[in-house]
Amino acid sequence: MTALAPASCPCGSTLSYAQCCMQYHTGAAIPPSAEALMRSRYTAYVLGHADYLQATWHPNNLPQPFALDDQERMQWLGLQVKRHEIQDDKHATVEFVARYKINGRAHRLHEVSRFVREAGRWYYLDGAID
Repeated sequence: MTALAPASCPCGSTLSYAQCCMQYHTGAAIPPSAEALMRSRYTAYVLGHADYLQATWHPNNLPQPFALDDQERMQWLGLQVKRHEIQDDKHATVEFVARYKINGRAHRLHEVSRFVREAGRWYYLDGAID
């Protein structure tokens, strides 16, 4: 199920959703960095855009089957990007903390995600959860 488009972008930028992650979700633009991809993926989780998440996950690491079944019970509360490190022109990492609630109980996801760029596009590889 896809939520209605929010006015401000859930990724935590100061821009509206239309000026920020929506352009990536609709295919009007591609994320220029691993951080932009990570932010757009977080927003896709918030809004339930499973197709976008699948398309931006590196095919070698995409979970099978892929589904967002638990998303209906999750309430995403916010994203904080801790750091974005570029290893070379094809590899980068992004450390972030995402906060959410399930059944009224607060949780936080602290992850260092790995990204790879192929044919001019960034893809999520995997992440180490702390």
